[in-house]
Amino acid sequence: MDHYFSPKIVSLLELATRVVETEVAPRAAEVDARCEWPAHSMRAFARAGLMGLQVPSELGGHGQGLMGLSVITEAIARACPSSALCFGMHCVGTAVLAAKATQYHKDHYLLPIAQGRHITTLSLSESGSGTHFYLPSTRLAEQDDCYVVDGNKQFITNGGHADSYVMSVAPAAGEGAHSGDFSCLMVDADTQGLNWQQPWAGFGMRGNSSRGLLLEGVRVPKPNLLGEKGDQLWYVFEVIAPFFLMAMAGTYLGIAHAAVEATGQHLRSRRFAHNGESLADVDALQARYAAMWIALEKTRGLLREAAAKGDAAHPDALSYILACKADAGETAVQLTNEAMTLCGGMAYRENSRLAQMLRDARASHVMAPTTDLLKLWLGRALLGVPLL
Repeated sequence: MDHYFSPKIVSLLELATRVVETEVAPRAAEVDARCEWPAHSMRAFARAGLMGLQVPSELGGHGQGLMGLSVITEAIARACPSSALCFGMHCVGTAVLAAKATQYHKDHYLLPIAQGRHITTLSLSESGSGTHFYLPSTRLAEQDDCYVVDGNKQFITNGGHADSYVMSVAPAAGEGAHSGDFSCLMVDADTQGLNWQQPWAGFGMRGNSSRGLLLEGVRVPKPNLLGEKGDQLWYVFEVIAPFFLMAMAGTYLGIAHAAVEATGQHLRSRRFAHNGESLADVDALQARYAAMWIALEKTRGLLREAAAKGDAAHPDALSYILACKADAGETAVQLTNEAMTLCGGMAYRENSRLAQMLRDARASHVMAPTTDLLKLWLGRALLGVPLL
Protein backbone atom coordinates (compact mmCIF):
# COMPACT_ATOMS: atom_id res chain seq x y z
CA MET A 1 0.00 0.00 0.00
CA ASP A 2 3.05 2.30 -0.14
CA HIS A 3 1.71 3.89 -3.34
CA TYR A 4 -0.61 5.85 -1.06
CA PHE A 5 2.33 7.38 0.84
CA SER A 6 4.05 10.67 0.10
CA PRO A 7 7.83 10.85 0.62
CA LYS A 8 7.12 12.81 3.81
CA ILE A 9 4.94 10.03 5.21
CA VAL A 10 7.53 7.39 4.27
CA SER A 11 10.16 9.37 6.17
CA LEU A 12 7.92 9.83 9.22
CA LEU A 13 6.98 6.15 9.19
CA GLU A 14 10.64 5.10 9.12
CA LEU A 15 11.34 7.44 12.04
CA ALA A 16 8.34 6.21 14.05
CA THR A 17 9.28 2.57 13.40
CA ARG A 18 12.79 3.14 14.79
CA VAL A 19 11.39 4.81 17.89
CA VAL A 20 8.89 2.00 18.42
CA GLU A 21 11.50 -0.72 18.04
CA THR A 22 14.07 0.85 20.36
CA GLU A 23 12.00 2.64 23.01
CA VAL A 24 8.33 1.62 22.91
CA ALA A 25 8.28 -2.13 22.28
CA PRO A 26 10.72 -3.12 25.08
CA ARG A 27 8.34 -1.77 27.74
CA ALA A 28 4.97 -2.60 26.18
CA ALA A 29 4.33 -5.60 28.43
CA GLU A 30 5.18 -3.50 31.48
CA VAL A 31 2.68 -0.81 30.45
CA ASP A 32 -0.09 -3.42 30.24
CA ALA A 33 0.82 -5.31 33.41
CA ARG A 34 1.10 -2.19 35.59
CA CYS A 35 -1.68 -0.09 34.00
CA GLU A 36 1.13 2.40 33.50
CA TRP A 37 0.73 5.53 31.41
CA PRO A 38 3.52 5.25 28.78
CA ALA A 39 5.48 8.37 29.68
CA HIS A 40 8.59 6.84 28.11
CA SER A 41 6.78 6.46 24.77
CA MET A 42 5.49 10.03 24.79
CA ARG A 43 8.95 11.37 25.67
CA ALA A 44 10.46 9.31 22.86
CA PHE A 45 7.92 10.65 20.36
CA ALA A 46 8.70 14.19 21.57
CA ARG A 47 12.47 13.72 21.18
CA ALA A 48 11.91 12.39 17.66
CA GLY A 49 9.79 15.42 16.76
CA LEU A 50 6.64 13.37 16.17
CA MET A 51 4.35 15.19 18.60
CA GLY A 52 3.81 17.96 16.06
CA LEU A 53 2.41 15.54 13.47
CA GLN A 54 -0.79 17.61 13.08
CA VAL A 55 0.76 21.03 13.67
CA PRO A 56 0.94 23.14 10.46
CA SER A 57 4.39 23.20 8.89
CA GLU A 58 4.64 26.99 9.16
CA LEU A 59 4.56 26.55 12.95
CA GLY A 60 7.29 23.93 12.96
CA GLY A 61 5.08 20.83 12.72
CA HIS A 62 4.70 18.20 10.04
CA GLY A 63 1.34 19.39 8.71
CA GLN A 64 0.00 15.87 8.26
CA GLY A 65 -3.59 14.80 7.69
CA LEU A 66 -5.49 11.55 8.08
CA MET A 67 -3.06 9.34 6.17
CA GLY A 68 -0.05 10.33 8.23
CA LEU A 69 -1.97 9.93 11.49
CA SER A 70 -3.39 6.49 10.68
CA VAL A 71 -0.04 5.17 9.43
CA ILE A 72 1.85 6.28 12.55
CA THR A 73 -0.73 4.97 15.02
CA GLU A 74 -0.73 1.65 13.18
CA ALA A 75 3.06 1.40 13.51
CA ILE A 76 2.93 2.16 17.24
CA ALA A 77 0.02 -0.20 17.95
CA ARG A 78 1.84 -3.20 16.51
CA ALA A 79 4.02 -3.00 19.63
CA CYS A 80 2.02 -1.06 22.25
CA PRO A 81 -1.65 -0.21 21.63
CA SER A 82 -1.84 1.94 24.77
CA SER A 83 1.00 4.11 23.47
CA ALA A 84 -0.77 4.37 20.10
CA LEU A 85 -3.99 5.46 21.78
CA CYS A 86 -2.22 8.09 23.90
CA PHE A 87 -0.31 9.46 20.92
CA GLY A 88 -3.38 9.34 18.68
CA MET A 89 -5.57 11.29 21.10
CA HIS A 90 -2.85 13.92 21.42
CA CYS A 91 -2.81 14.23 17.64
CA VAL A 92 -6.59 14.51 17.41
CA GLY A 93 -6.57 17.26 20.02
CA THR A 94 -3.84 19.01 18.06
CA ALA A 95 -5.90 18.82 14.86
CA VAL A 96 -8.85 20.42 16.64
CA LEU A 97 -6.61 23.20 17.91
CA ALA A 98 -5.17 23.81 14.45
CA ALA A 99 -8.53 23.92 12.68
CA LYS A 100 -9.43 27.49 13.67
CA ALA A 101 -6.38 28.55 15.66
CA THR A 102 -6.01 32.17 16.70
CA GLN A 103 -2.59 33.67 17.33
CA TYR A 104 -3.16 32.98 21.02
CA HIS A 105 -3.76 29.29 20.31
CA LYS A 106 -0.67 29.13 18.10
CA ASP A 107 1.55 30.74 20.72
CA HIS A 108 0.19 28.91 23.77
CA TYR A 109 -0.46 25.46 22.31
CA LEU A 110 0.61 24.69 18.76
CA LEU A 111 4.17 26.02 18.97
CA PRO A 112 4.93 24.14 22.23
CA ILE A 113 3.34 21.00 20.76
CA ALA A 114 5.57 21.23 17.68
CA GLN A 115 8.58 21.63 19.97
CA GLY A 116 7.63 18.50 21.96
CA ARG A 117 6.91 20.51 25.12
CA HIS A 118 3.13 20.10 25.33
CA ILE A 119 0.69 17.17 25.30
CA THR A 120 -2.99 17.73 24.64
CA THR A 121 -5.95 15.37 24.40
CA LEU A 122 -9.74 15.19 24.00
CA SER A 123 -12.27 15.49 26.81
CA LEU A 124 -15.67 14.73 25.26
CA SER A 125 -17.22 11.65 26.89
CA GLU A 126 -19.65 11.80 29.81
CA SER A 127 -21.30 8.98 31.71
CA GLY A 128 -24.79 10.41 31.16
CA SER A 129 -24.55 10.65 27.37
CA GLY A 130 -23.02 7.23 26.72
CA THR A 131 -22.06 6.77 23.10
CA HIS A 132 -23.63 10.13 22.18
CA PHE A 133 -20.38 11.96 22.89
CA TYR A 134 -21.58 15.00 20.94
CA LEU A 135 -24.24 15.82 23.58
CA PRO A 136 -22.30 17.26 26.55
CA SER A 137 -23.92 18.09 29.88
CA THR A 138 -20.87 19.99 31.10
CA ARG A 139 -21.98 23.61 31.31
CA LEU A 140 -20.31 26.83 30.24
CA ALA A 141 -21.33 30.12 31.89
CA GLU A 142 -19.94 33.45 30.76
CA GLN A 143 -18.59 36.05 33.16
CA ASP A 144 -17.03 39.41 32.41
CA ASP A 145 -13.45 38.19 32.19
CA CYS A 146 -13.73 34.43 31.75
CA TYR A 147 -15.88 31.34 31.26
CA VAL A 148 -16.91 29.17 34.21
CA VAL A 149 -17.21 25.42 33.61
CA ASP A 150 -19.07 22.87 35.75
CA GLY A 151 -19.50 19.20 34.91
CA ASN A 152 -18.15 15.68 34.98
CA LYS A 153 -16.12 14.20 32.12
CA GLN A 154 -15.27 10.51 31.73
CA PHE A 155 -12.78 8.32 29.84
CA ILE A 156 -10.23 11.05 29.17
CA THR A 157 -7.21 9.40 27.54
CA ASN A 158 -3.96 10.85 28.93
CA GLY A 159 -6.06 11.98 31.89
CA GLY A 160 -3.93 13.64 34.56
CA HIS A 161 -0.86 13.60 32.30
CA ALA A 162 -1.70 15.99 29.45
CA ASP A 163 -0.92 19.70 29.63
CA SER A 164 -4.29 20.71 28.17
CA TYR A 165 -7.70 19.25 27.37
CA VAL A 166 -9.94 19.96 24.37
CA MET A 167 -13.29 19.95 26.16
CA SER A 168 -16.86 19.98 24.84
CA VAL A 169 -19.27 22.19 26.78
CA ALA A 170 -22.87 23.35 26.48
CA PRO A 171 -24.30 26.74 27.49
CA ALA A 172 -25.66 27.06 31.00
CA ALA A 173 -29.44 27.41 31.44
CA GLY A 174 -30.56 30.92 30.64
CA GLU A 175 -27.63 31.63 28.33
CA GLY A 176 -29.33 30.84 25.06
CA ALA A 177 -28.94 27.11 25.25
CA HIS A 178 -30.65 25.09 22.55
CA SER A 179 -30.13 21.73 20.91
CA GLY A 180 -26.88 21.64 18.95
CA ASP A 181 -25.47 24.81 20.55
CA PHE A 182 -22.19 23.51 21.97
CA SER A 183 -18.64 24.77 22.12
CA CYS A 184 -15.07 23.52 22.39
CA LEU A 185 -12.78 25.00 25.00
CA MET A 186 -9.13 24.55 25.96
CA VAL A 187 -8.74 23.74 29.65
CA ASP A 188 -5.17 23.85 30.95
CA ALA A 189 -3.97 21.17 33.36
CA ASP A 190 -2.97 23.68 36.04
CA THR A 191 -6.41 25.31 36.16
CA GLN A 192 -7.96 25.47 39.62
CA GLY A 193 -11.05 23.31 40.23
CA LEU A 194 -10.01 20.17 38.29
CA ASN A 195 -10.60 17.08 40.41
CA TRP A 196 -9.31 13.85 38.88
CA GLN A 197 -11.15 10.64 39.68
CA GLN A 198 -9.75 7.14 40.26
CA PRO A 199 -6.82 5.99 38.09
CA TRP A 200 -7.69 3.77 35.13
CA ALA A 201 -7.41 0.00 35.56
CA GLY A 202 -9.19 -1.42 32.55
CA PHE A 203 -9.61 -4.82 30.94
CA GLY A 204 -7.73 -3.62 27.87
CA MET A 205 -5.83 -0.51 26.75
CA ARG A 206 -4.57 -0.53 30.30
CA GLY A 207 -1.93 2.17 29.91
CA ASN A 208 -4.01 4.98 28.45
CA SER A 209 -4.95 6.63 31.80
CA SER A 210 -8.60 6.95 30.81
CA ARG A 211 -9.75 8.87 33.87
CA GLY A 212 -12.79 10.82 34.94
CA LEU A 213 -12.66 14.53 35.75
CA LEU A 214 -14.96 16.59 37.97
CA LEU A 215 -15.02 20.32 37.20
CA GLU A 216 -16.37 22.64 39.86
CA GLY A 217 -16.43 26.35 39.10
CA VAL A 218 -13.46 26.09 36.78
CA ARG A 219 -12.52 29.52 35.44
CA VAL A 220 -11.12 29.50 31.91
CA PRO A 221 -9.80 32.56 30.03
CA LYS A 222 -12.01 33.64 27.15
CA PRO A 223 -9.22 33.30 24.54
CA ASN A 224 -9.27 29.54 25.25
CA LEU A 225 -12.50 29.18 23.29
CA LEU A 226 -11.99 27.37 19.99
CA GLY A 227 -13.76 29.04 17.10
CA GLU A 228 -17.04 30.70 18.02
CA LYS A 229 -19.55 29.73 20.68
CA GLY A 230 -21.70 26.94 19.28
CA ASP A 231 -18.95 25.61 17.01
CA GLN A 232 -18.75 22.26 18.76
CA LEU A 233 -20.88 20.33 16.28
CA TRP A 234 -18.76 21.72 13.45
CA TYR A 235 -15.64 20.52 15.23
CA VAL A 236 -17.17 17.11 15.99
CA PHE A 237 -18.06 16.17 12.43
CA GLU A 238 -15.53 18.19 10.43
CA VAL A 239 -12.41 17.61 12.56
CA ILE A 240 -12.86 15.43 15.64
CA ALA A 241 -14.69 12.53 14.01
CA PRO A 242 -12.42 12.18 10.95
CA PHE A 243 -9.17 12.45 12.89
CA PHE A 244 -10.36 10.38 15.84
CA LEU A 245 -11.80 7.60 13.69
CA MET A 246 -8.68 7.36 11.52
CA ALA A 247 -6.36 7.40 14.55
CA MET A 248 -8.36 4.59 16.14
CA ALA A 249 -8.67 2.66 12.87
CA GLY A 250 -4.90 2.78 12.56
CA THR A 251 -4.51 1.62 16.15
CA TYR A 252 -6.80 -1.39 15.75
CA LEU A 253 -5.29 -2.25 12.38
CA GLY A 254 -1.92 -2.32 14.13
CA ILE A 255 -3.27 -4.79 16.68
CA ALA A 256 -4.69 -6.97 13.89
CA HIS A 257 -1.36 -6.87 12.05
CA ALA A 258 0.51 -7.91 15.20
CA ALA A 259 -1.88 -10.84 15.71
CA VAL A 260 -1.26 -12.09 12.17
CA GLU A 261 2.51 -11.74 12.61
CA ALA A 262 2.47 -13.58 15.94
CA THR A 263 0.40 -16.39 14.46
CA GLY A 264 2.71 -16.77 11.48
CA GLN A 265 5.73 -16.91 13.74
CA HIS A 266 4.08 -19.58 15.90
CA LEU A 267 3.07 -21.73 12.94
CA ARG A 268 6.55 -21.59 11.44
CA SER A 269 8.42 -22.33 14.66
CA ARG A 270 6.31 -25.06 16.30
CA ARG A 271 6.86 -28.71 15.31
CA PHE A 272 5.24 -31.98 16.25
CA ALA A 273 7.55 -34.07 18.42
CA HIS A 274 6.57 -37.40 16.83
CA ASN A 275 7.45 -36.54 13.22
CA GLY A 276 9.15 -33.13 13.21
CA GLU A 277 6.46 -31.66 10.96
CA SER A 278 5.96 -27.89 11.29
CA LEU A 279 2.51 -26.51 12.00
CA ALA A 280 3.06 -24.42 8.88
CA ASP A 281 2.91 -27.67 6.86
CA VAL A 282 -0.66 -28.47 7.98
CA ASP A 283 -3.21 -27.78 5.22
CA ALA A 284 -6.00 -26.68 7.53
CA LEU A 285 -3.74 -24.20 9.35
CA GLN A 286 -2.43 -22.83 6.05
CA ALA A 287 -5.99 -22.09 4.93
CA ARG A 288 -6.95 -20.43 8.20
CA TYR A 289 -3.80 -18.32 8.21
CA ALA A 290 -4.55 -17.25 4.64
CA ALA A 291 -8.01 -16.14 5.74
CA MET A 292 -6.43 -14.03 8.49
CA TRP A 293 -4.14 -12.32 5.97
CA ILE A 294 -7.04 -11.62 3.60
CA ALA A 295 -9.10 -10.02 6.38
CA LEU A 296 -6.13 -7.87 7.43
CA GLU A 297 -5.39 -6.61 3.95
CA LYS A 298 -9.05 -5.87 3.17
CA THR A 299 -9.24 -3.67 6.25
CA ARG A 300 -5.92 -2.02 5.43
CA GLY A 301 -7.15 -1.26 1.92
CA LEU A 302 -10.33 0.37 3.26
CA LEU A 303 -8.34 2.44 5.73
CA ARG A 304 -5.86 3.69 3.16
CA GLU A 305 -8.66 4.60 0.73
CA ALA A 306 -10.56 6.41 3.48
CA ALA A 307 -7.50 8.41 4.50
CA ALA A 308 -6.72 9.32 0.89
CA LYS A 309 -10.29 10.45 0.25
CA GLY A 310 -10.40 12.39 3.51
CA ASP A 311 -7.17 14.24 2.84
CA ALA A 312 -8.39 15.07 -0.67
CA ALA A 313 -11.77 16.30 0.68
CA HIS A 314 -13.53 13.81 -1.59
CA PRO A 315 -17.34 14.06 -1.36
CA ASP A 316 -17.61 10.36 -0.42
CA ALA A 317 -14.92 10.54 2.26
CA LEU A 318 -17.28 10.53 5.24
CA SER A 319 -18.75 7.11 4.41
CA TYR A 320 -15.30 5.56 4.14
CA ILE A 321 -14.13 7.20 7.35
CA LEU A 322 -17.18 6.06 9.31
CA ALA A 323 -16.62 2.52 8.06
CA CYS A 324 -12.94 2.43 8.99
CA LYS A 325 -13.05 2.31 12.77
CA ALA A 326 -15.98 -0.13 12.77
CA ASP A 327 -14.26 -2.46 10.32
CA ALA A 328 -10.81 -2.19 11.92
CA GLY A 329 -12.29 -2.96 15.34
CA GLU A 330 -14.14 -6.00 14.06
CA THR A 331 -11.06 -7.23 12.20
CA ALA A 332 -8.85 -6.77 15.26
CA VAL A 333 -11.24 -8.78 17.45
CA GLN A 334 -11.67 -11.47 14.78
CA LEU A 335 -7.95 -11.90 14.15
CA THR A 336 -6.81 -11.79 17.78
CA ASN A 337 -9.50 -14.35 18.58
CA GLU A 338 -8.32 -16.58 15.73
CA ALA A 339 -4.71 -16.11 16.80
CA MET A 340 -5.58 -17.32 20.29
CA THR A 341 -7.01 -20.50 18.75
CA LEU A 342 -4.24 -21.21 16.24
CA CYS A 343 -1.47 -20.56 18.76
CA GLY A 344 -2.96 -23.08 21.18
CA GLY A 345 -2.28 -23.38 24.88
CA MET A 346 0.72 -21.08 24.83
CA ALA A 347 -1.55 -18.17 23.95
CA TYR A 348 -3.68 -18.83 27.03
CA ARG A 349 -0.92 -18.22 29.51
CA GLU A 350 -1.83 -15.42 31.88
CA ASN A 351 -1.09 -12.05 30.30
CA SER A 352 0.48 -13.56 27.18
CA ARG A 353 1.09 -11.07 24.37
CA LEU A 354 -1.82 -12.48 22.38
CA ALA A 355 -4.09 -12.23 25.41
CA GLN A 356 -3.14 -8.57 25.69
CA MET A 357 -3.92 -8.06 22.00
CA LEU A 358 -7.34 -9.63 22.43
CA ARG A 359 -8.13 -7.44 25.45
CA ASP A 360 -6.94 -4.30 23.67
CA ALA A 361 -8.87 -5.15 20.49
CA ARG A 362 -12.09 -5.65 22.43
CA ALA A 363 -12.02 -2.01 23.52
CA SER A 364 -12.86 -0.96 19.96
CA HIS A 365 -16.53 -1.89 20.25
CA VAL A 366 -17.23 0.20 23.36
CA MET A 367 -15.11 3.25 22.53
CA ALA A 368 -17.45 6.02 21.41
CA PRO A 369 -18.59 6.26 18.72
CA THR A 370 -19.25 2.56 19.12
CA THR A 371 -19.24 0.07 16.26
CA ASP A 372 -23.05 -0.04 16.26
CA LEU A 373 -23.36 3.76 16.16
CA LEU A 374 -20.84 4.01 13.33
CA LYS A 375 -22.78 1.50 11.27
CA LEU A 376 -25.98 3.42 11.97
CA TRP A 377 -24.37 6.67 10.81
CA LEU A 378 -22.87 4.93 7.79
CA GLY A 379 -26.25 3.54 6.76
CA ARG A 380 -27.82 6.96 7.11
CA ALA A 381 -25.02 8.61 5.10
CA LEU A 382 -25.32 6.05 2.31
CA LEU A 383 -29.12 6.47 2.19
CA GLY A 384 -29.00 10.25 2.26
CA VAL A 385 -30.59 10.47 5.70
CA PRO A 386 -29.25 13.05 8.23
CA LEU A 387 -26.77 11.48 10.66
CA LEU A 388 -28.45 13.05 13.71
